[in-house]
Amino acid sequence: MGMTTPPRTLAEALRARDDESLAALLHARPDLLTPVPNDITQLATRAGTRASVIRALEHLDRFALQTAEALAVAPDPAPYETLLGLLTGDGHDDGAHRDDTDGAITDALPAALDTLREQALVWGEDDRLRLVRTARELLAPSPQRPSPTGLGPTVAEATAGMSPGRLQEILTAAGLPATHDPVSAVASLTGLFTDRTAMAELLDSAPAEALSVLDRLVWGPPYGEVTPNPAPPVRWLRDRGLLLPVSARTVVLPREAALHLRAGRAHRVPEPLPPVLDVLAERDPQAVDGAAAGQALLAVTTVEELLKGWNGGGPATLRAGGIGVRDLKRTAVALDVPEPVAAFWTELAHAAGLVASDGAADERYAPTPAYDEWAELPAEERWASLATAWLAATRTSGLVGGQDAKGRVMSVLGPGLDRSAAPEVRHRVLALLAALEPGTVPTPESLLARLRWERPLRSASAAAPGADASGPYASAGDTADLRSRIALWTLSESELLGITGRGALAAHTRALLDSGPAEAAARLAPLIPEPLDHVLLQADLTAVAPGPLERPLAEMLSVLADIESKGGATVYRFTPGSVRRALDAGQSAADLHAFLAAHSRTPVPQPLSYLIDDVARRHGHLRIGAASSYVRCDDEAVLNEILADRRAAGLRLRRLAPTVLAAQVDPASLLEGLREMGYAPAAESAEGDVLITRAGAHRTPPRTPPAPVPEGPPVPDATLLGAAIRAIRAGDAAATVARKDPDHGSADSPAPPGALPRTSAAETLATVQAAAMTGTVLWIGYVNADGAASQHVIAPVKVEGGFVTAYDHTADGVRTYPLHRITGVAELADDATP
Repeated sequence: MGMTTPPRTLAEALRARDDESLAALLHARPDLLTPVPNDITQLATRAGTRASVIRALEHLDRFALQTAEALAVAPDPAPYETLLGLLTGDGHDDGAHRDDTDGAITDALPAALDTLREQALVWGEDDRLRLVRTARELLAPSPQRPSPTGLGPTVAEATAGMSPGRLQEILTAAGLPATHDPVSAVASLTGLFTDRTAMAELLDSAPAEALSVLDRLVWGPPYGEVTPNPAPPVRWLRDRGLLLPVSARTVVLPREAALHLRAGRAHRVPEPLPPVLDVLAERDPQAVDGAAAGQALLAVTTVEELLKGWNGGGPATLRAGGIGVRDLKRTAVALDVPEPVAAFWTELAHAAGLVASDGAADERYAPTPAYDEWAELPAEERWASLATAWLAATRTSGLVGGQDAKGRVMSVLGPGLDRSAAPEVRHRVLALLAALEPGTVPTPESLLARLRWERPLRSASAAAPGADASGPYASAGDTADLRSRIALWTLSESELLGITGRGALAAHTRALLDSGPAEAAARLAPLIPEPLDHVLLQADLTAVAPGPLERPLAEMLSVLADIESKGGATVYRFTPGSVRRALDAGQSAADLHAFLAAHSRTPVPQPLSYLIDDVARRHGHLRIGAASSYVRCDDEAVLNEILADRRAAGLRLRRLAPTVLAAQVDPASLLEGLREMGYAPAAESAEGDVLITRAGAHRTPPRTPPAPVPEGPPVPDATLLGAAIRAIRAGDAAATVARKDPDHGSADSPAPPGALPRTSAAETLATVQAAAMTGTVLWIGYVNADGAASQHVIAPVKVEGGFVTAYDHTADGVRTYPLHRITGVAELADDATP
C-alpha cells in the first residue's frame, strides 16, 4: 500500500492506493464517477453513501456477502482471525460440517476480502479490518431490521437503559459477583457469554425446556414474545440474561450467547464455493449444432413471415402503446405458435429495429426500412443480427400479460417491459453453458442455484426502473424470483432462437460470445442448407418445398398458394382464392402455368392446371369502379342474376344501363361482397383498365432500435478511467499538497480541507506572470460566477487581458481563468509537484 502507518480513514486508505487499484474500484463501482469526484476525500465520501453501498452489495457473490455480514456483527475493527472464526466456528460443533467446509472457507476468504477491499466496502490492514459505516448499518441487526445472519444485538446494546439494580440481579442469578456500576456489570455478563467453559457450565444447569427455547431462537430470528407471567423455562433464561427484554412483551437472545450456541459461526451454512452445475444429459455436439442450426433458420423465416403479414400495415397502436390482445391472437394464429411465443418473436423483431410504429394519424405498427436491408442478407447474417439484438435487449416478452406497479396489463410492444437485469442474466446463463463441455445439458435447478449464489442480493431497483430501493433486503425475494424467471425464459428463448440445440450450447453461439456476430455467421453458414429453386407439385393441389426456397420463388409461391404446414418441409395449398390473389397481382394464367412448370420437379398436375384456367376465365368478367361504386359487365344476364340475388341486398344495387349497376357501398366492399357471392370481379381504374392489386409495402419512417435501459451508470473504458484518476489525483494534490509561502518561499503544512489560498491582487498577478515564464506549477483558489469555490493545480502558459491561460491538472485540460476570480495563489512544494 506504500504506507508507513495504518490508515485512519477510508480516504487515507484510498489515497494510499496506486492508480491500478483506484481504476479497479471505479470500474467495479462506476456510479462513483458520476460526476468525477474533485479529490480522494470526495471519492471516499461518495463511496460511503447509502445508494452507492447498496449497489455495491448487490453485486457481491454469496460468500463475499457473507464475509461482509460477518464483519457487520464482529467488533469494529476486527482482526482477520476473528473474521475467520465467525465463518468457520470455534470447534464446538460436530466435526462433519467443519471437515467439509473449513478448508474451503480458509482458502476462499482472502479472495472475498480482496473483493470487499477493491470495492471500498472494507479498509484497513488484516489486524484492523473495518467495514464501511453505511454497510455496517445496513447489515448489522436492529429491532426494525434483523441481521441476515439471524443474530441479535450485543449484551451492551440490549441492556442500554436497563436499571443498575436489574443488572445486578442478572449477575447474581448467573453466579457472577456483584459490581459497582452498570458498565462493569455489562462487561462481566459479556465475559460470561464469551467464556466457552463458563457458558457451557451455565447451560448444563439449564432445564431441558429452556434449552429448547434457545434452540428456536439461536439461528434467528432472535426475538420472541413473552406473557406478563412467562413459563418457568423462559423465566430461568430471562433471570440469567440469556433472554434480555426489548419491550414489555418481547425478549431477545443476545449476540454473544447466540454465537456460543452456534459454536462461534455467524452463518448456519457458509457457502465459500459456488454450486456445481448438475448434468442432465450429454448430447452429441454435432447433433446439437444441427438442431440449433435448423431452429436458427426457422427463427429467421418466422420473423420474416411475421413482418410479411404486416407488410401493408400491422396492428393498430393502443392509446397506451403496444398492440391489443386480439391482435396478438391473430399474430399467433398466423404464425401457428402459442401467444407467448408470438409475443417473443414480435418483441425480437422490435429489438432488432425491424418493426416500429409508423407515427401516422391512425398509428399502426409496420416494418421499418431496415427490414428491407435485413431481408436481403444471407440467412446466417440475419440470424446473427437477431441473436445480437436479443442478447442486448432489456425488453422482456415473458412479462406480457402480467401487471405493472399500477395494476395495468402489460402488452406486446407496450411500455413497462424493460428489465435492466435481463442482458446480464442472459449473458451469465450462456457463459455458464459455454463453460461446460460441448453437448452438455445442465439441470435448470442447478443453473438457478448458481445464479442465486453469484447475485444473492438485488434490490427492486435492479428489476424495475423507478422502483424503491430502501435497503439491500427490501425486495430481494421478489427480485430474485424475477431473475430466476428471466433465466428460465432465457433457456426457452435460446432454444427458439437456435442459440442452443436440444438444451446444449451450439458452436456458432460460442463463436458469437467469443468473437462476435461475423464469426458466428461464418460458423453457422455451413450448417444451413442452400436455398432451393424448386418445389414438388402434388395431385391434391399442394406443393411441397423440401427445404428453404430462394427468395423470388418463396415470394411468388406465397402469393399463389397458402401455407398449410411448416417444419422441415413446407406444404403450400392452391385454392381459388390464392389463384385469384395471384391474378389480382398482375399475373396471367399463362404466367402461372409457366412459373409452375419452371419450378416443379414433378409434372404440373391436371387438377391444378384446371383450377388456374377456371379462375382466370372468370377473373375480370365483372368490372367494379367508383360511382360510389359500380359494376360493369357485357353480359346482361349476369347483372340480372346479381340483382335478383337476395345476398346482394346489402350492396344496394341499381341498374344504370343494360351493362352497368351502381352501388351505395365503396369499391372495396362491393368487390368483397361479390366475391362472397361466388363471382370473380376485378377492380377497374377511372380509365377503365383493370387495377393490379399487389400487397402494399407500407414502411415506417427510418427508426432506430429501442435503446436498452441501462442498469446503473455505464462501465467506464480505460481512457475515461485514466482521465478520471488524473483529475482526482490533481484535485487531491490541490486540497492536500504542501505549498510555499509567497513571502519566504518555505514549505508550509497542508491547508485545512476546503481552505483557499489568499493573496492580494498584485501578488496574484506577479506570481502568475512569474510562473508563466518559469513553468512553475501553482495552487490556486477560484470562485466561479455562481459563487462556488474550488481549488486547482495549474501550470500557467499565458497571462494577458486580465485572464490566465493554463494547463489545469485538476481538469486535465487547458483552461482560461479571470484573474479577478482567483482568491489567491501558492507555489507547490518542490516534492509535491504533480
